[in-house]
Amino acid sequence: MAISLNVSWLKSSLTMVMLLFVAMLTAAQAHETRPAIGDLVIDNNEITLNLDVNLEAFVAGVDLSDVEDTNLSDQAAEYDNLRALPPGELEQQFRTFWPQMQTGFKIMAGETKIVPELAEVEVTDEANVELLRDSKLTLRAELPDDNTPVTVGWDQKFGQLVLRQQDAGPDAYTAFLRNGEVSAAIPRSGTVDESTWSVFKRYVVAGFEHILPLGLDHILFVLGLFFLSPKLKPLLLQVTTFTLAHTLTLALGILGIINIAPEIVEPLIAASIVYVAVENIISSEMKPWRLIIVLLFGLLHGLGFASVLGEFGLDGSRFVTSLIGFNIGVELGQLTVIALAYLAVGLWFSYRPFYRTYISNPASVIIGLIGAYWFIERVFL
Repeated sequence: MAISLNVSWLKSSLTMVMLLFVAMLTAAQAHETRPAIGDLVIDNNEITLNLDVNLEAFVAGVDLSDVEDTNLSDQAAEYDNLRALPPGELEQQFRTFWPQMQTGFKIMAGETKIVPELAEVEVTDEANVELLRDSKLTLRAELPDDNTPVTVGWDQKFGQLVLRQQDAGPDAYTAFLRNGEVSAAIPRSGTVDESTWSVFKRYVVAGFEHILPLGLDHILFVLGLFFLSPKLKPLLLQVTTFTLAHTLTLALGILGIINIAPEIVEPLIAASIVYVAVENIISSEMKPWRLIIVLLFGLLHGLGFASVLGEFGLDGSRFVTSLIGFNIGVELGQLTVIALAYLAVGLWFSYRPFYRTYISNPASVIIGLIGAYWFIERVFL
């Protein structure tokens, strides 16, 4: 009976690990989506919206509200074909598509619907077709001469939009718009008067979504911490150390006290994933230096968070609120990853004799291989 039960446990554990492998391998080869970034200028009776976007997804008809990876879309093949086009040809494809996108914008001046015109298209010449290609759009529209405030958004199928008000001083409005949301009413002069609670909630959501579903590298690092030992004490020590470290550099990075280029930080984050995975394999328990290493890598990940939050922008009038909210969202995302891993694996198998051999080590090998792939991609490709 005991042998039969152990075999059953073993099969279940292997099944769970294989599912984890498939998910991780898919992530390593992903064509990940990311939010568009829109810089809004309101100048008397005209608005200009400069957008950094993924044109291929729009033209292919990918529903960006429904997928985090274009490979998972029904339009994946069309997306890949467009991704392989030279910049000039993609621009022509988009200009043909533009009338369909134009009607998807939700721009209002008071009760008046505003239809933007396409002023400029700039497609980046990215040689590596496996990487997401950024393109820039410039949209303009005339506003009615009634001084009514402006709201901005777009159809949810175009995905998430980071909206940043420009030329409005330190209190300029920023928003992370999801699921077809529209911005607050932005006055033509001055800034939006938002409550502290509203700003806090917005940045908590932004921080959480940077981990789940968007932060695959951070997810793998946290899983690497988990697989060394899912027992409570070593896990809490590592997560607490990691949290304190990345909180420090997140704040220092946003304040501009520390500024390291993403081209340096991102490969080092990938290297941190590799290190944690390798140590999981060669060590059966947490060594004293593990916390020092986690501390150092936490400082790196904090700089990565700072880079993302810098793109989102901070609400100048609620700087501390925005920073705290984003960091709390990140922590909630990390704790959710750990909780899911514990429910799937740790709760059932952490005390079993085969845990390291059939669960921890294989999972760490896959985590390490993905980290190595990302390191090579970020340095050499």
